[in-house]
Amino acid sequence: MPIKQTINKGQVPIKIYTDEVEGSAMQQLINMAQLPILHGHIAVMPDVHTGIGATVGSVIPTRGAIIPAAIGVDIGCGMNAVRLSLTAEQLPDNLRTVRSGIEAAVPVGFAEHKDNAAQASTLRALDKGLDQLIGKHPGIQKMMKNLPRTWARQLGTLGGGNHFIELCLDEDQNVWVMLHSGSRGIGNVIGRYFIALARKDMERHLQQLPDRDLAYFEEGAEHFDDYVEAVHWAQDYALTNRREMMHLILDVLKQRLPGFEITKEAINCHHNYVAIEEHYGAQVYVTRKGAIRAGEGELGIIPGSMGAKSFIVRGKGNAESFCSCSHGAGRRMSRSKAKRQFNLEDMERQTHGVECRKDESVIDEIPGAYKDIDEVMANQSDLVEVVHTLKQVICVKG
Repeated sequence: MPIKQTINKGQVPIKIYTDEVEGSAMQQLINMAQLPILHGHIAVMPDVHTGIGATVGSVIPTRGAIIPAAIGVDIGCGMNAVRLSLTAEQLPDNLRTVRSGIEAAVPVGFAEHKDNAAQASTLRALDKGLDQLIGKHPGIQKMMKNLPRTWARQLGTLGGGNHFIELCLDEDQNVWVMLHSGSRGIGNVIGRYFIALARKDMERHLQQLPDRDLAYFEEGAEHFDDYVEAVHWAQDYALTNRREMMHLILDVLKQRLPGFEITKEAINCHHNYVAIEEHYGAQVYVTRKGAIRAGEGELGIIPGSMGAKSFIVRGKGNAESFCSCSHGAGRRMSRSKAKRQFNLEDMERQTHGVECRKDESVIDEIPGAYKDIDEVMANQSDLVEVVHTLKQVICVKG
């Protein structure tokens, strides 16, 4: 589907791929559009909803500047998926032991590994980059509450909220492993530190901003290069975190399922990040806040909610979306509202056929709290084509 709405209430247009945008999200977009650093327009994906700092589901191209709060605090959050040589008929009738095995191997929520789980070479490379960053910004270590190795023990862990691990079946009943996670506690610390620093750097100009969360670093500013370095480190950490988790999950599956091979190379893509790209004849910083890159021929992952379908997609390289698409279904109600509106019976019904926790602690992740993934996909048919349709049979939540 083509662009559904174009809003002209700022320095640049806002081009939106859905008719449904909640009022608070629209105001965030209008605030963003006031900034003088934007290039071309803001592209808004069909899973758009209100975020912290910036609207989730927005693609923000900027000239010579980056907005830390637009990238957010889960820097490099994204998806990883592989297809196995297994089929549905090779899975056991009762998947509880498989789920419990994954939960035992991969810490979830605030939990972490007792010891560093990643290879020493991986840790050394990350440690070197973090040491350089902390050497310039010791405030980062202070925010880590004097536990500098927590980041290492969290490598290969899931986290909470909407992060998940799933076993899925595609349209041919092939088994896939899919997971969603980011840069964990250290990404949160780096994000919060530089968001505060950007506000401080722009203190004299904050009153001119429509929202103090839109404070930005310009090229040449004192902390610009350090922030770019920090973001790239956190994005590498998030990518490595997903890779380490996938290794742990596959080890569990090898113990509990028939011998298998990976038949589809891993797709490992960010959906909260910034990259330098060329669009409309200029090199710009593209911040994807809850959006993935969908360049022509590029593979990506668009998950639905637990209990709904997910998709492996191929990008069409649509210029107006800045070669982007949605990162998922997108929330249609807040977590607190979901907890008020739904109960355990709703959870049982909406996740029927999925081996997962069905207790009160995950009601805020109930499928009914999310937008209809089929409608989201229909609204971005100009942006991606569907390669595989997945349906989960196991879902692990933090």
